[in-house]
Amino acid sequence: MTSPGYITFLRQNKSFRRLFISDMVMFTGDWFSVIAMFLLAAEATDDSPLAIAGVLVARSFTFAPLEPITGMLADRYSRKAPRLAANLLSFCIRAAFLALDLMGSLVSVYLLAISLVVGRAVYDPAQTAYLPNVCTKEELLTANALVSGGWSASMGFGAGIGGLVISKYGIEVGLMIDSVTFLFAALMISTLPQGGPDRSERKSSNPVEMFKEIIAGWGYILERPHIRRLLLAKGGWATGGGAQVFLLILIGMEAGFGEVAAGIGVVYLCRGFGSGFGPIVARPLMAVPRIMPYLIGFALAGAGLLYVGVSTFEWGILTLLCIFFSHGCSGISWVFSTTHLQKRSDDEWMGRVAGTDNLIITLTMGVSTIFAGLGMEYEVVTLREMLLITAGIQISVGVLWLLLASPGERAFLAD
Repeated sequence: MTSPGYITFLRQNKSFRRLFISDMVMFTGDWFSVIAMFLLAAEATDDSPLAIAGVLVARSFTFAPLEPITGMLADRYSRKAPRLAANLLSFCIRAAFLALDLMGSLVSVYLLAISLVVGRAVYDPAQTAYLPNVCTKEELLTANALVSGGWSASMGFGAGIGGLVISKYGIEVGLMIDSVTFLFAALMISTLPQGGPDRSERKSSNPVEMFKEIIAGWGYILERPHIRRLLLAKGGWATGGGAQVFLLILIGMEAGFGEVAAGIGVVYLCRGFGSGFGPIVARPLMAVPRIMPYLIGFALAGAGLLYVGVSTFEWGILTLLCIFFSHGCSGISWVFSTTHLQKRSDDEWMGRVAGTDNLIITLTMGVSTIFAGLGMEYEVVTLREMLLITAGIQISVGVLWLLLASPGERAFLAD
């Protein structure tokens, strides 16, 4: 049975439709805060690249160690409740920072970044594990393409509109708008089914038992090469992609696409729309058996090749097009790997698989961003040279996937 069309699926699956709407609103608002934090870090340090990179590093290194824990919780309890709590927590954090006027220093910016990531660390593995609870296996590819497209469109709109709003009305207004979106998302999530294990299957809350379940989840992954391979896909992109996400900020500040906030918004708009465009357009290719074993490798290499263009062209329309299509390639790899992780993992392990997937990508992104931030701060290389280095890393990772992982994928899919 083939995957349903996008419109048909949204009409027929009421639970997914509500989930999709809540995500669109929440992720749109999230980029108001992200751009605000970039600008606050720049203002506090006279545009220090390392300080700006620090926002992403703080987010990554907070996110990563929480993921094994929150992934395990998604396999023990309702997958609705943590997502509802995460949105309410995010609202309270933003409201507290605004009410107490805690945005005056670089330390406070990093504290805000760290605090907000706690909510996302709770939300993301529960979200990934929840999709198979409200979708059939045949619907998962369509569902993940829509989730990716929705996240990407939200990033595009959120970054673009957020940059303009912050330029005109100030950072506080951007944060206020973001806080309201989390209340809306919480309201939508409250109408969804619980998802997750039956009450009769829940175990004791002994911390030792929970730790054993995390270790058991890693054992489950290591024993299954067909799952283990896919967990390397997003991390492979992040080897260069983590730095690129940071370098896009510097492009937006330097390229003259408008006021600083608006310039960053334009660049991130292209990244966002590209990330959604790729998987939505390429969805038919993701189901072609002879292409599937090689798709991740070509997507990773393609993402790198297009950043060669970003590093070469004068800032302008060609730069934006290369960013758009590069992140379209990364979106294909993202959706394909997520969909097949959901299909290949048993439901009782899906939260821990998703948590490990997030652990790998966020840890890799953090390390990649640190090296890029240090290189730019101390002028070891220029911006264009750093872009070229990250492109070369991604191309190399794509080639390695084709050489080392594709044969195993081909054999697995042939069974």
